[in-house]
Amino acid sequence: MQTGIPFPDISPEVFSISLFGREFALRWYALAFIVGILAGWRVALALVKRPGLWRDNVAPATPAQLENLLTWIILGVIAGGRIGYVLIYKPAYYFDNPWEIPVLWQGGMSFHGGFIGVVLAVFFFARSNRIPLGSVADIVAIAATPAIFLVRIANFINAELWGRPTTLPWGVIFPGDAAQTCEGVLTLCARHPSQLYEAALEGLLLGSLLIYLALRRGALKSPWLLSGIFFAGYGISRFLVEFVRQPDAQFVTPDNLLGLALHLNGWGLTMGQLLSLPMIVIGIAVIIAARRTRPGTV
Repeated sequence: MQTGIPFPDISPEVFSISLFGREFALRWYALAFIVGILAGWRVALALVKRPGLWRDNVAPATPAQLENLLTWIILGVIAGGRIGYVLIYKPAYYFDNPWEIPVLWQGGMSFHGGFIGVVLAVFFFARSNRIPLGSVADIVAIAATPAIFLVRIANFINAELWGRPTTLPWGVIFPGDAAQTCEGVLTLCARHPSQLYEAALEGLLLGSLLIYLALRRGALKSPWLLSGIFFAGYGISRFLVEFVRQPDAQFVTPDNLLGLALHLNGWGLTMGQLLSLPMIVIGIAVIIAARRTRPGTV
């Protein structure tokens, strides 16, 4: 007997057109990035237009500076996400096939790599414009959550990054290999919709918390506080979801230096959990440091 919710019949493409004999398509994944980044930019603009939210009632950046920051962040996400995927998950393959590294349309992006790319972009932007790094980081922390939410929804639509097998009533029967790879199961395999768990925790819940703290608790008056909460909150959310998420094909193996370290220590963590641990530790440290320097009313 089949159990679980059938996967909705949603195409991964929003639409496609033919031009000059070639097919061009807009995919939900790309649209999620575009809309998420633009939504985050609008949130950032709204924050800097309310000087009362900031220390000494002075916003750290102007709307024009935020427009420039948007370009830096887009470049950081793309470059960092791709380089992170290459180095963390499939270094041997891409070292043998370096010409495929810039082929982004075939997939392969790492959130943690994109995160590092954004951190570097924000750092160099703040230094070059001589504006407070901590406050700009807090803006980006809030602005990032809409994109995270939408991209996780797009992961679900693409039927990728699915969860482990489950008998829970909300388990989803994803198409393709996901439905056929449950050991000892003769019927179609239902799995945790882990993409939706991540959308709820990393995007909706974390974003709502950051906005509440910024608007109602004066958190933006304590530079770095919201950044620390974002680091720790995302790391904890991702760490927890990894327990029900199917490990990537690149799941910790001795072929990977980080994976080898885990096997030697016998922790049995996934790569996602390993990469989330530093975020949790750094986030907690940043929160403690921010609370010790002229805290707001949080």
